[in-house]
Formats: sequence, structure tokens, C-alpha cells
Amino acid sequence: QVQLVESGGGLVQAGGSLRLSCAASGSIFMIDDMGWFRQAPGKQREFVAVITRSGGTNYADSVKGRFTVSRDNAKDTAFLQMNSLNPEDTAVYYCYAEVVHSPTVASKYYWGQGTQVTVSS
Repeated sequence: QVQLVESGGGLVQAGGSLRLSCAASGSIFMIDDMGWFRQAPGKQREFVAVITRSGGTNYADSVKGRFTVSRDNAKDTAFLQMNSLNPEDTAVYYCYAEVVHSPTVASKYYWGQGTQVTVSS
């Protein structure tokens, strides 16, 4: 099994910044994609950002230019640097990881428990 532990959420004023972390542990051979989704109250979970093992990135249009996703492959950890936050960014942020348990087994997706980000106006 694999556990993803997120940290770094909290309350911040509009225009401020937060940095989320997502650390994976457990039975891991390697991790392919790592990324982030978010879910605001009353809304569906939406894609935020993803980073491949080689460092390729993709972002939702709503966060481009403000958020930066990165990772440390040696530590099986991903980060989400969030700048210029606005109240519309308020949500529970979930990280995920595409984990390879062995070279002969298909990868599996795992999710973190979520961390609350609240942006006050």
C-alpha cells in the first residue's frame, strides 16, 4: 500500500501565497505522474496541475501563471507553490500519485486525504 500525506494548507489573505507538500510512502518502485486536484464547497473536484517524473507540467487555465508544481523524485514528494491567491482558490486540495509497484505490474493511482486552503478577501 501507499500513503500520501499532504501539508501546507491554511488560511491566507487574498494576494498571499501558500506552498503545499505531498509526501508518498509505502511500497513504491517508482512514481510516474504526481498532481493536484481541488474541490470547493458544492462543486465537483477539478484538475489543478500535474508533473511527470521527467518534470513536464500541465496546469488548469485558472491557475496558470500563479501556481507552480514541482517534485523531488528522491523523496517521492510533490509541491504546489500557490501565489496571488484569490477567494476563488478556496477549496480542499488533494494530491495524487501514479505509483509503479514493480516493473511487471500496472501502475495504480493513490490519493491524499486533502488539505484545506482558505483565501479571505
